[in-house]
Amino acid sequence: MRHAAIELRNVSRKFISPAGAVTLALRDFSLTVNEGDFCAIVGPTGCGKSTTLGMITGLNPPSSGTVSVFGKPVTGIDPNIGFVFQSDAVFPWKSVIDNIAIGPRYRGINATEAADMAAQWVRRVGLAGFEKHYPHQLSGGMRKRVALAQTFINEPKILLMDEPFSALDVQTRALMQEELLGLWSEKKASVVFVTHDIEEAIALADRVVVLTKGPGSVKASYEIPLARPREVATARYTPEFIGLSKQIWSDLKDEVQI
Repeated sequence: MRHAAIELRNVSRKFISPAGAVTLALRDFSLTVNEGDFCAIVGPTGCGKSTTLGMITGLNPPSSGTVSVFGKPVTGIDPNIGFVFQSDAVFPWKSVIDNIAIGPRYRGINATEAADMAAQWVRRVGLAGFEKHYPHQLSGGMRKRVALAQTFINEPKILLMDEPFSALDVQTRALMQEELLGLWSEKKASVVFVTHDIEEAIALADRVVVLTKGPGSVKASYEIPLARPREVATARYTPEFIGLSKQIWSDLKDEVQI
C-alpha cells in the first residue's frame, strides 16, 4: 500500500498588499499526492498553482487548513524537497560542474566527493565536455539540464516544478520532457508539476488536476491511463491522449472565460 507523500487539506491562502487589500489565492483546496506519483496541475492565470508549491515547501504557509509532507505538518523548509523554477536557478559565476556540486557541498559533503558526484550527473544529463563552461556559454536547454542535475543530485523524495520548460522552444522542450521522465523513472520522487500546457501535463503525469479561476480550488482530476515507460513524442498522437486533451481543455476553457 502506498502512502501519501503530500497532503493539503481544506487549505486557503490570503495575501495582503501594502495598502491592506486582501487577495484570496486559494480557497478550500485539497490535494493528495502519493509516494512516487507524478501529479500535474493546470489552471488559468492567478488560480494559485505556484502558491500551492510554496505551501508544500514551507515558504508560504496556509492561512487556514493543513499541509503535510510524509505525514508530518510542514513547519519549515524540508531537505527532502527539490524545486525546479521557471527561470534558471544557476549561479552565473560558477561553471557547470560547480553549479551541480553546490547542493552536496551545502549538505556537508567534502569538495572531492561532491565534484565526483557532479561529474556523474554531468554525464547523465548529456553535458559531458561542457563541465567548465559557464551559464552564459550554454543554450537554454543546456542550462535547464544543469538545473535538473542540480536538483536530482540531492536525491529529493519530493520534486516541485513550476513551469520549468515554458521558456524553451518546442523541440528543446520535448527533449527536456523526455529527460525528466527518464530521471524520474529511476528515482521515483513524488512530483508536483505546474504548467499552463495541457499536452505537457498529460504527456508527463499520472494525474492531471484542473484548478478553477482564482481563488483556486479543484475543479476536476483526471487519471492518465497512458502506459509507462512513456515516450512523449509518440504518446501525443494516441486516441486516449487526444480525448483527454479535449476533456481537460473543455474544463479549463470554462474557467478562462469566466
